[in-house]
Amino acid sequence: MKYAEIKEKTAVELAALSRDLRQELFMLRLQKASSQLEKTSRLRNLRHDIARVETRLTELRRAKAIRQETNA
Repeated sequence: MKYAEIKEKTAVELAALSRDLRQELFMLRLQKASSQLEKTSRLRNLRHDIARVETRLTELRRAKAIRQETNA
């Protein structure tokens, strides 16, 4: 997933996406443990996608906090 795609989403959409990605990662870990996982590179890609989503969420939270400080 490209960062440009993530940047277009709202905080609510990103939170849902993060939850879905984490659930998928969990399922892939179970498959790996039972030797059923074929594409092991998907684990790494998911971890990177989760990091991108969490980075964007942090950016949004900081921007919101800064706006609140300037308005107060």
